Amino acid sequence: PALPTAVAYPCSGFALSSAVEAAEVGILEPILVGPKKEMLKIAADENLDISKYEIIDIEHAHDAAFKAVELVRTGKAKSLMKGSLHTDELLSAVLKRDTGLRTDRAITHVFLMSVPSYPHMFFVTDAAVNIAPDLKTKADICQNAIDLMKLFTNKDPKVAILSAVETVNSKIQSTLDAAALCKMADRGQITGGILDGPLAFDNAISLEAAKIKGIDSPVAGDADILLAPDLESGNILAKQLIHLSNAATAGIILGAKVPVILTSRADNVDSRIASCAVAAVTMHFKENKQLESMK
Repeated sequence: PALPTAVAYPCSGFALSSAVEAAEVGILEPILVGPKKEMLKIAADENLDISKYEIIDIEHAHDAAFKAVELVRTGKAKSLMKGSLHTDELLSAVLKRDTGLRTDRAITHVFLMSVPSYPHMFFVTDAAVNIAPDLKTKADICQNAIDLMKLFTNKDPKVAILSAVETVNSKIQSTLDAAALCKMADRGQITGGILDGPLAFDNAISLEAAKIKGIDSPVAGDADILLAPDLESGNILAKQLIHLSNAATAGIILGAKVPVILTSRADNVDSRIASCAVAAVTMHFKENKQLESMK
């Protein structure tokens, strides 16, 4: 069944059409939260029929974000979708201590990617939310990505913790974090994945490059998850893959009580719909897991 989704402030042609496109293929059942008059005008301009969808008339973006979150908290919606408001504005409502959707995990972003030159789907994380994550946040970034990947595969995903070099260097913080994350996995503080790092990008995705450098790693050349040192490097990597390697992509925010769909104005229709589909799959598995635990 279509996933009831609160769409926060879809006040642009892109934002409104993204919700409608996902609804038309049966993935989402959108609840449009924003100024009704403006949304109807945009729908008319874009030749979109939104008459069949519930509209909650709220004038300002800030209030729309909080209302969308409230719809999830009360069970009326099962996922969130960012409209044309700023990401920070939506996440501030998600993270509000008493009225938000916080869990014990950090909020993190994952790009799901497929490129013609790599044999399987992989993730890039975090390229959109955490600017300069500390070790604790990186552990959550890693665990969120592992948990998502395990919805798509029955094996433990291989996590490449990226840096510029393959050895620990006290002057490069990302190498120290990589070493610590690997030890955290050894001690059961991160579970369900096979971690290695620091690894440079070439070693993570090319076994030949790793062999040339004498790196013996269960992850090298076959990484399922690329964990970037920071937002800048992750964002640059993801966008290079999209625009230079014709990567097919989807994007989702994890770590809240429900998945948050985050699309970009540069996304094509396939990418937008794929992002919605990932949210629907994630929520489906989460609900099934909750039902199993109640038996």
